[in-house]
Amino acid sequence: MNTPTLETKRLILRKFTEQDIKALFLILHDKEVNTFLPWYPVKNMTEAKKYYEAQYIPKYIQSQSYAYAVCLKADNCPIGYINVDVKEPYDLGYGLRKEFWHKGIITEADKGIIEQVRKDNLPYITATHDRNNPRSGGVMRNLGLKYQYSYEEQWQPKNVLVTFRMYQLNLDGNESRIYKKYWDDSAVHFIEPGL
Repeated sequence: MNTPTLETKRLILRKFTEQDIKALFLILHDKEVNTFLPWYPVKNMTEAKKYYEAQYIPKYIQSQSYAYAVCLKADNCPIGYINVDVKEPYDLGYGLRKEFWHKGIITEADKGIIEQVRKDNLPYITATHDRNNPRSGGVMRNLGLKYQYSYEEQWQPKNVLVTFRMYQLNLDGNESRIYKKYWDDSAVHFIEPGL
């Protein structure tokens, strides 16, 4: 199965379906939730459906995918999303409706997906966050990811200059590996002391 359903203590991680468009809209339309994400909030259900069709359907037809709806076991309704790219840089990304923030939900979901990608022999995962969103960095550290470096990027489509912090978790025992492409591609890169 290309996107196996995963369960944690409180959560079901499963594929998004067409029946989840309304729930996906609730996640993607909130300006605050999407402040530190590269896309603009969706304005209506039509945009949410287009997002689903563009972002999830292509992943679900691949032989392997880690693109999940994060659902509470109580109702199996998506309240967030989580994904890991199946190719370098094996990027971990997530988002959650703000009424569910600060309950450890994304950390719990992340632990579930990390366990799965480790079983499936992904060599490592990376994750980046905007320096102005330190809570996301806290999640990354709680998962065992280690800060590697910071770099600047002109983020599209919002066209804003962002300083990102790049974290990495090596899953195959190669602790010396550092994914360097962001560093190499950015004219401004540096290591922040104390992280």
